[in-house]
Amino acid sequence: MTELAQAEQKVAALSGPYQRLLDEDTHEVPAVLRLQHNSCLGTEDIPVRRYTSRAYHEREKERLWSRVWQFACREEHLPEPGDVVVYDIAGRSYLLVRQADGTIRGYVNACLHRGRRLRDYDGHCDGLLRCPFHGFAWRLDGNLADVPAGWDFPQLPDRDLTLPQVRVDSWAGFVFLNPDPGAGPLEEFLGGIIAHFADWDLGSAYVEVHVAKVIQANWKVAQEAFCEAYHVAGTHPQILPWQGDLLTQVDVWDNFARAITPGGVTSPHLTWVPSEEEMLRSMLDVRDGETSPITLRPGERMRAVAAELARTRWRPLAGDQVDRMSDAEMMDSIDYTVFPNFHPWGAFNRIVYRFRPNGDDHRSCLMEVLLLSPFRGQRPPPSPVRWLAADEPWSAEPRLSSLGKVFDQDTFNMANVQLGLETTLRSGVLLSEYQESKVRWLHRTLTEWIGE
Repeated sequence: MTELAQAEQKVAALSGPYQRLLDEDTHEVPAVLRLQHNSCLGTEDIPVRRYTSRAYHEREKERLWSRVWQFACREEHLPEPGDVVVYDIAGRSYLLVRQADGTIRGYVNACLHRGRRLRDYDGHCDGLLRCPFHGFAWRLDGNLADVPAGWDFPQLPDRDLTLPQVRVDSWAGFVFLNPDPGAGPLEEFLGGIIAHFADWDLGSAYVEVHVAKVIQANWKVAQEAFCEAYHVAGTHPQILPWQGDLLTQVDVWDNFARAITPGGVTSPHLTWVPSEEEMLRSMLDVRDGETSPITLRPGERMRAVAAELARTRWRPLAGDQVDRMSDAEMMDSIDYTVFPNFHPWGAFNRIVYRFRPNGDDHRSCLMEVLLLSPFRGQRPPPSPVRWLAADEPWSAEPRLSSLGKVFDQDTFNMANVQLGLETTLRSGVLLSEYQESKVRWLHRTLTEWIGE
């Protein structure tokens, strides 16, 4: 048997348990969850310098952030002409501006007089982007509109002072920006993920919750914590009775990948076998001595019952769409990643992550969590971002509910991972072949953009 055939056989064996779980679903499973696409990406270590080196950060600035399509905001952040969003990435700043015709344009956020940022924060302008320093102003379409004491600039007729544009496009309600004028279309960059989300209409959702925090770790350290379920047993042991961490199916394509972790099944890590009732109590966080709000009837499976509870929860907002969705779509963590740093979850998971360098600092990053929700009638305004203080846990935001505690456990590790990477005597980071193959995909793609 060839090496490739052996790898394919191994992947089929590792993804088989999840596919067999889908066979037991009480509803029809969408074809997108039946896809299997992972040939394993080797066993080589990932260079530690990718997380610690200033020189590598500079290469990311030059070859990645200045050239790649990246999620900048949601369309509902720019509802009216004149609305402006400031998007900062790795020491550079851009503006997204809603035009009078409804389109969105992107500009370099710098005055063409003395270079001051035109805008420091999101908001609305009454038709002019005016520099706070000396008052130079541009119309929404980027054309120069006003120069105070213009008579003192006789050179202006010979200068092009139109605001430099960057490329902007949208998908599923997400607005993407690319500083590279020669970049290919967004649709081509996204590839097959567009078809994957065809029935999960995130464009019809709204940002119900938006929480962010500075993390004392490289943006890749933070992101990678959400690219695999291998860490669940060590970091989130409380969910093992109802979370099948080792049953995760990992799929990688070109510019996107996913990890699907089943809910309503027991982790193989457990040395005891919980009953269906114990699994349900664990998921609902019902403590010993407390009465569960839900009692299973004889023969009922916790996974199917919990999926039906989720349908009941979402039916008032999503209508009968929930009755067409499988137990897997209601229960499983379907975590997609679009290279380099955008994480939209599939089905009714609601979660979207974004990870960016914190300004020009390669040893800290910005982690953002958005929860998208369906709605009826007029679209509600998006939630303003809540920035957590350095000593403030995610669980301080009550709208995150039980997710806040999970994020606290995740971020507890991150600064210590960064410190460990700064201290280790090894030159490489050790990764598993399959369970952490989404992390391997991230670095393989990073190598394609940056080199090594």
